[in-house]
Order: sequence, then structure tokens, then C-alpha cells
Amino acid sequence: MRSRRYAAVTAALLTLAVSGCNPQVPKAKPTGTATPSRPVRSATPLVFKITGKGTPNRPVHFIQEVHNRIDYDLLASSYESRGPQGATRAVFADARVTFRDKNGSTIAATAPQAVVDQAAKTVTLMNGVHAHTSSGMTLECMQLVYQQVTGMLHGTGDVVVTDPKGFRATGSSFDSDISLTHMRMQ
Repeated sequence: MRSRRYAAVTAALLTLAVSGCNPQVPKAKPTGTATPSRPVRSATPLVFKITGKGTPNRPVHFIQEVHNRIDYDLLASSYESRGPQGATRAVFADARVTFRDKNGSTIAATAPQAVVDQAAKTVTLMNGVHAHTSSGMTLECMQLVYQQVTGMLHGTGDVVVTDPKGFRATGSSFDSDISLTHMRMQ
């Protein structure tokens, strides 16, 4: 009796094993009129949130290079970054940014807050900007926007530019290169 039961169980397992190794051929789809296919939904990109905090002796340090040349160098006390890869928006506190052009001119600016927007390719300093160029000019304004694509600056709000000889220009906004030599003020 026991050997019959063992033989029946063995036969059942053998049948399952053989049928599992020999799957059925899939049925062919009918070749009638084609129905429009639905677009495949892509996965939602991951949105990262990254925060960091520096110390007085070792601040947060962010460098942007373009073609082996430093475009700008940013130091800050802390930052928070949000967004998908390649389209991140980072907010920096107590920012000090040095922008460099292709000719070697620099402008070093400080502000309570800076925003680096990868999608827009901009760096925006805000809430009171103080800056000086490598040629000795000074700049004050409420907001300063650096366009990475063009290498140009746009400032707004109580703009004051002073050259090394003491000449002072004021306005509500300006557009200029990094050296502040090719400027249009309004």
C-alpha cells in the first residue's frame, strides 16, 4: 500500500516537472486592423533633497567648471538642494561667489542667499548684494543674476556702481559683463 502511494506521488511530481519544462507555444495574435498603441508612461524622475552645513573653518564649497575653466566658485554656510538630476535648484545661505570670465576678469559677490538653478542655468544672489571686481570697481544691488550661457550679469534694486577713481553711478537695474566694463544701466 505504501509503495502504491509512493508511486502515485512520484508520478504526479514527474508529470508536473515534465509539463513545467515543456511550456505551451503562445497563440498567434490575429492580424486584423491595427489598433493605435497607447503611449507608454515613463517613470516619474526621482526628486532628490540634499542638505548640507559647513563650519566657519570649512564652509560648503561648490565649483562650476566649463571646458576645464572655473566659471564660478561658491562658498556658503549651508545649502538645501531639490530636484531631479540635471534640473536641481539649490539654495545657499550666507553665500560668497566669485564669477570668472574667459579673459580672467573676476567679480566676487556676497549675499545672504544664493540660488543655483541647473535647469535655467542661472546663479541668483539676493537680499542685498555687495561685490567688487578684479579691476577695483564695486557694486551694490538687491538682486544679482548670473546667466551661465551668456556670462552676463543682471542686477536689480538700488543699484550703485563705483569705479576706482570714485565715479559713482546709480539706477534701478543694469546689465553687464563680469568686469563691469560693458554696462547698460537704467
